[in-house]
Amino acid sequence: MDCKNFNEISQEVINWRRDLHKIPEIGNDLPLTVKYVKEVLDSFGVEYRTDFSNDSSVVVTIKGSKGQSEKCIALRADMDGLPMSEELDLPFKAINGNMHACGHDAHTAIMLGVVKTLNEMKAEFSGTVKILFQPGEETNSGAEPMIEGGCLDGVDFIVGLHVGNISTELEQGEIGVKSGPLMACMDKFTIDVKGNSSHGAYPQGSIDPVVISSNIITSIQTIISRELDPIDSAVISCCIVNGGTAFNIIPDKVQIVGTARALTKEVRKHISERIGEIAKSIAQAYRGEVEYKYLFGPPPVINDDEVSKVIFESAKRAIGEDKVVELKKPVMGGEDFAYYLEKVPGTYVFLKNPLYVDGVAYPHHNGKFGLEEKYFVNGVKFFIQTVQDYLND
Repeated sequence: MDCKNFNEISQEVINWRRDLHKIPEIGNDLPLTVKYVKEVLDSFGVEYRTDFSNDSSVVVTIKGSKGQSEKCIALRADMDGLPMSEELDLPFKAINGNMHACGHDAHTAIMLGVVKTLNEMKAEFSGTVKILFQPGEETNSGAEPMIEGGCLDGVDFIVGLHVGNISTELEQGEIGVKSGPLMACMDKFTIDVKGNSSHGAYPQGSIDPVVISSNIITSIQTIISRELDPIDSAVISCCIVNGGTAFNIIPDKVQIVGTARALTKEVRKHISERIGEIAKSIAQAYRGEVEYKYLFGPPPVINDDEVSKVIFESAKRAIGEDKVVELKKPVMGGEDFAYYLEKVPGTYVFLKNPLYVDGVAYPHHNGKFGLEEKYFVNGVKFFIQTVQDYLND
């Protein structure tokens, strides 16, 4: 595809992204977003299906006409936003109380550009491309229903891309590729600590769940510092602590809610068991009780080694060798793209393109998060080159 055509598709991607940015929706309920995506797809004249267990999943199928081939590659974009208000005063700012604060509007727009381009050049390749427009990434509820609905049937491998400022190893406009562990699991735990209430002036009459909770929060950090090999990255964060109604009343219960992140199944299993064991032991020592729940979310994102090698070369051909980095370090964020990787080989990559506001690149899930639009085309080029390299090899 020549430079002129990429310039044209670049502006279209920017326009689609701005339209989508105005209408962020949450979870698996994306009626406006899906309506918009389907209208754009209809203008291309491509085939797609929406008969999944929710009304917000779309899978496009493009078959090359160059010759007969059983090869099939899948590309994935997520579409959902976040329940938070936007603080940037953009001309295309969302005004419905939600925000595309993680870049999924860009993922969707980039993939629309990929669909249009592949459809126009299908005489240049053989085989099949499946393009997955997925809801519910932020709620960890979108990938599995699509898999159950057959989106990966016949697929040899899958590729995905995340925009923004996820890896510190990248410079603006660069794409990062990594073999093996790329992102952590995304688990949640809840610890309900039960004691006995009393007047704050007479603590001897209580079983203080605040003291118990404080000891639990401190002690479970030793799982990371004293029970894991220092080279095994993991995180335990207590992010919500609720308890009490007045300054002079010791409450009868406190709830701790947090997240655990790990890069391997073994470390994940150890953490899930030990948080509960430590919490229950501490509560018993202080004469209290604990109810412990651990919710296993998406597993770690583990990129396939062989696919990653192929993708690395495709990325270099797409945007230039000096713009592609072999990442050394994983990140502790999570992604439900991991569910696809449990079913078929694949690779997830990062494109760095944060928008600097007053000299600051605000992180994902922040009200001032923004994206530098001129680098969206690098994502389009990457996907197109990957498809061409695999299907024409």
